[in-house]
Amino acid sequence: MLDFLYNIDVQVFYFINKTLANPFTDFFMPFITEINHWKIFYVIMFLYLMIGGGRKGRIAAISILLLVAATDQLSSNLIKHTIERIRPCNVLPGVHLLVGCTQSWSFPSSHAVNNFAGAVFLSHFYPKFKISFYIGAFLMAISRVFVGVHYPSDVLGGMIIGIAAGALFVYIWDGINKKFKLLRN
Repeated sequence: MLDFLYNIDVQVFYFINKTLANPFTDFFMPFITEINHWKIFYVIMFLYLMIGGGRKGRIAAISILLLVAATDQLSSNLIKHTIERIRPCNVLPGVHLLVGCTQSWSFPSSHAVNNFAGAVFLSHFYPKFKISFYIGAFLMAISRVFVGVHYPSDVLGGMIIGIAAGALFVYIWDGINKKFKLLRN
């Protein structure tokens, strides 16, 4: 059964990584996947929330830092080291590799975990932007397959873990807010 699921994962990987590859995705997906390209945006967003977002913005900004720190540790240092799945770019022939292939473990995609956790949490605070948060998280996650460093199941697993972690943080936040009335509902 596991061989059957792995074969499906590999076939979907090649479909996304090779069949769907084109000049646009070859340019766009490496740009999207590179976290350094997002740092200025993240800093501006953080500063906007802290300075111009009022009490709600400050709570959201500090909470998202805690959330991403927690999800990144969970995915990168706990789950990856428990599962120890080798990246497709290290084992599959003919990968359309658009970024460097590291020796770090593959499952789950920490990009997917962190971005989906953030999308869930920020959607709770700013529901008008929910679609934008989820589109951004999805593009970041799927870019990992396009560039050749994650299997689709790494991304799907990361999405599920991220959504669960984001929902847990929302639940914790709602409990804290209910008790201490930090923000009005």
